[in-house]
Amino acid sequence: MSTPPTPPSDPSDPGRYSGQGAGGVPGQDISGFNPLEPPHGIDPTPAAAVAPPVDPRLLVRQEGFRGYLDEFKRKVRGGELGSLPVVIGLVIIWLIFSLQNSQYFTAANAEFIAYYMVGLGMLAVGLVFVLLLGEIDLSVGSVSGLAAAIYAVLSVEHHWNAWLAVIITLLTGAAIGALQGTIFAKIGVPAFVVTLAGFLGWQGFMLWLLGSTGTINLENKGLNALFSGNSYFLGGQIIGAYLLAIIAVVGFAAGIFTQQRRRKAAGVPYRPTVELLARTAVLAIGAFLVAYVLNQASGVPNNVVIFLALLVICDFVLRRTTYGRKIFAVGGNIEASRRAGISVPMVRISVYAISGTFAALGGLAIAATTNAAGQAGADPNNLMMAIAAAVIGGTSLFGGRGRVWSALLGILVIESINAGLFMLGLTLDIQYMITGAVLLAAVVVDSLSRRTQKSSGRA
Repeated sequence: MSTPPTPPSDPSDPGRYSGQGAGGVPGQDISGFNPLEPPHGIDPTPAAAVAPPVDPRLLVRQEGFRGYLDEFKRKVRGGELGSLPVVIGLVIIWLIFSLQNSQYFTAANAEFIAYYMVGLGMLAVGLVFVLLLGEIDLSVGSVSGLAAAIYAVLSVEHHWNAWLAVIITLLTGAAIGALQGTIFAKIGVPAFVVTLAGFLGWQGFMLWLLGSTGTINLENKGLNALFSGNSYFLGGQIIGAYLLAIIAVVGFAAGIFTQQRRRKAAGVPYRPTVELLARTAVLAIGAFLVAYVLNQASGVPNNVVIFLALLVICDFVLRRTTYGRKIFAVGGNIEASRRAGISVPMVRISVYAISGTFAALGGLAIAATTNAAGQAGADPNNLMMAIAAAVIGGTSLFGGRGRVWSALLGILVIESINAGLFMLGLTLDIQYMITGAVLLAAVVVDSLSRRTQKSSGRA
């Protein structure tokens, strides 16, 4: 067995580094080697000191308008369309109907749309929470009709205090939703089956409560007084609409600047002040324009004020709280949520309870438009329109993506179509066909968007 050569002790031996002496390794020319210098072709910078690649999305805002344009193009190519399709569709709808009838762009029509969108909008808000889980609630239409019947029986026939009747009604809606959510989450019955059974069962219960007449006229008190068609914020005074606009702008500005300050303190990317000021200015223009238009009629209906306030609260819950992040997590990946320690059954039960509560609120709002609780409150079309509103507004049927503002945008599209068709004297069959086409287009856009995101690695 041969022994390896021993390096010479004499540093002057040329074979020490040349590979030609006693200590050299044949076939390797290492002349000029300096142990204090890195080998040729190797970056001497330590790996830890090498700056990691920076996501260009964090730098686009430093490039001015060009950066924003590039970011917009990147989002569109990646399938991140957001509310863009529905906003474009809404503008097209307004232009088409305004060309067909000059009275479409009037204050009276704007007030008509704003008032009648609230009832179905409430149902759509509750459905947004459910759709974020990738599930469905087919019972909201029947629950809304049942809620109106319960309120009418308690406040009119049994002469309960109107506000106490409202509380009992809302608690009943929440209990119904929680019951259905428990059957789904704990027993494992598919949500489609559970809520379909609820759709039939709660409608039957509503008919039993209403009795042989099928209708109970409501008194102008309690929540019904706030939701009625002649109830306006601050009595319809001009200052009322502008005060709401000021509150909206100030609240929005305070929220985004507070977020900027917190992100800056945490050392994470934040939006520049110029962008925040621009966003605030755009909102201010829109808010005061809407206030001006509504003031040309009778002011801002109280039910619209309540609806917008609930949207703000729900948006805060979904985007700024741990509970909201859990909803998105469960809707995005159930198994990953379980491994992260999230109680999936409790999230599901609570979401269906929220859906039931908003169904009850929507039922009260719908009943207030006719000042009566009747069989029309559980019209199956209410369910279809509420689902359509949530999906058209941008909430994904596949779960994990959407915002409560989707309910506002979607119901605004539907009511704008309804108002336009009504002014043109077209029948319900045309209305249903157009609404169905818009709904199909929204689902197709959502599917294509998700496919694009998957292909670009962002889904």
